[in-house]
Amino acid sequence: MRTFVAAEITGQGILNSIKNLQSNLKIETKPIELQNMHFTLLFLGEISEDMAQKVQNELKTIQYDSFDISFEGVGAFPKPKFPRVVWIGVKNGADQLVELAKAVEEKMAPLGFKSDREFKPHITIFRIKNKIGDITDELIKYSNEKFGLQKISEIKFKKSVLTPSGPIYSDLQVIKASK
Repeated sequence: MRTFVAAEITGQGILNSIKNLQSNLKIETKPIELQNMHFTLLFLGEISEDMAQKVQNELKTIQYDSFDISFEGVGAFPKPKFPRVVWIGVKNGADQLVELAKAVEEKMAPLGFKSDREFKPHITIFRIKNKIGDITDELIKYSNEKFGLQKISEIKFKKSVLTPSGPIYSDLQVIKASK
């Protein structure tokens, strides 16, 4: 099964703001579904049922306190001239999110899982498969846009099933904050 560890975006106000942005940005690609908005703390990839049980045993030992994050700004990876991903950034709470991702990776390292890149807190709102050209001017309009505040009080071990119409995510485990 294809798996990852995530913190989900659940604030309705934030999700509504994201939907408005997705509608307003003139980008020729399908937006990420609102119910799939999350921070990928660590992508594990294809694992067996046996490994999934080991992952769950490790994840339940993670201790962290809940914290607030604020969503602000819009950008693109690798850059707006050649976008592959359009994202919303995190202002306040980014450091705590990075620490949480490190804690997940530390728990997963003995099982053989390691991130292939440094964790940069962001929410993917568009994934671009075909070349669409420079969207710099489109993104500049939203570079300081504020999307709201949300408390991160749980992380989830999730399963992802890829389908032609997009991924279908389901929860395998929920790990709640200590306080």
